Amino acid sequence: MTRAQQTISLALVVSSLYLALYLALLPVSNVFQRDIVPVLPFWALVSFGAYMLARLGWGVLTFNDVPEAHEEIVKEIELAKKDLRRLGVDVD
Repeated sequence: MTRAQQTISLALVVSSLYLALYLALLPVSNVFQRDIVPVLPFWALVSFGAYMLARLGWGVLTFNDVPEAHEEIVKEIELAKKDLRRLGVDVD
């Protein structure tokens, strides 16, 4: 099973479970049905955003720990500077 198939399968399972909760097909308490189920998608979106921001922050924090990536980006910056100088743009 490929990564895309796994992701699609997980998304289908989660969306089916949410739909069953939203349509009250699964027996849950009225308080849960009325107060929690409608805000679950918003909570999931905010949680996913927080996770991605934390992952991005960790990547920035540990960027110097990856010497190959650091060297590659320095080379790309130098190449971009050369191209801009060739076009007559002052980059210093």
